[in-house]
Amino acid sequence: MTKNTVPDQLPRCVPCRLAAIGAVVLLSAGGFAYTAGWLTPQRLSAPRIVNTLQAVAGQPHPGYRRNHAKGLCVEGYFDSNGQGERVSRAVVFAPGRTPVTGRFAVPGGNPSAPDTSSPVRSLALLFQLKDGEQWRTGMNSTPVFAVHTPEQFYQQLLAATPDPATGKPDPARLKAFYAANPETQPFQTWVKAHPPSSSLANAAYYGINAFRFTNQAGDTRAVRWAMVPETPYAPITDAQKAEKNFLAADLDERLQSGPLRWHLVLTVAHPGDPTDDATLQWPSDRENIDAGTLVIERSTSQENGACRDVNFDPTIVPAGIAPSDDPLLAARSAAYALSFKRRTREETLHPEVHQTPTTHGERS
Repeated sequence: MTKNTVPDQLPRCVPCRLAAIGAVVLLSAGGFAYTAGWLTPQRLSAPRIVNTLQAVAGQPHPGYRRNHAKGLCVEGYFDSNGQGERVSRAVVFAPGRTPVTGRFAVPGGNPSAPDTSSPVRSLALLFQLKDGEQWRTGMNSTPVFAVHTPEQFYQQLLAATPDPATGKPDPARLKAFYAANPETQPFQTWVKAHPPSSSLANAAYYGINAFRFTNQAGDTRAVRWAMVPETPYAPITDAQKAEKNFLAADLDERLQSGPLRWHLVLTVAHPGDPTDDATLQWPSDRENIDAGTLVIERSTSQENGACRDVNFDPTIVPAGIAPSDDPLLAARSAAYALSFKRRTREETLHPEVHQTPTTHGERS
């Protein structure tokens, strides 16, 4: 999928909204589920993964995303310097500004979870290109992912499902999963060596999956990218560890003093570098291209923010960018579409979920 035809904001009317949801499911879930073999009964399916995400959350949370449920919307623009055109003909890399809608979030399906419930934060972005195309991407604050296949991700979810007796995951079960899956070691090692940042603003965010970039000359290269902050990194403090919602409050306070900036750095692979395994980093000597600056100007709550109705499917990309052979991409696309369908249907059937504003970052 290289052309995006899915609207970023769904109509508020029920018939229009349900029709748009259907389009998302047919385009995203249908096509990618088929090519990934998900429609075969004996294979892992998007419903099994989404149902398990709900189980890990501990209780139903109608109207919320099944993962990264706690989040807040941001808006701004991407100021391209033209350097990205060396590897991609995508319009987003031409010199100039592109409007951006984004979302910071914390992993997990509980919208009321403490900010410290996970060492990982995420940043999802939608670039609205001037020719009508879109580029949607979801990034994490770790450069590698814990697992490299949908099946491993599913087994990790099962291991993290709360024990009914305690309401918490069984440590022995999690330990057994990690022991049986040594591919998780790079992720664990990185997290142990890098304390979470003290702010959403001073964290780097990585597009952990590889994509294929093609330039005007027709040359295709494998590329990963990162959003590298201009704000200096500082680790989380002891005082912050005791707070439940410090990330959103900190971001709001920083934005009152002016916009926040990250540099979009494209990392270009060499032939032979793995493109189908998000648990592995590429060697540090690979070429890095500073393609421009992401500028975040304002944040809003999830109640009616601009990101509320966006499905940040990472396979929605403009011409000049294409998904790689990483199996997680098809899985993410199908699971995101199903999660989107469920939460928007719940919002339609239970409109009261939007009637009581919550603290910044607690609505999806």
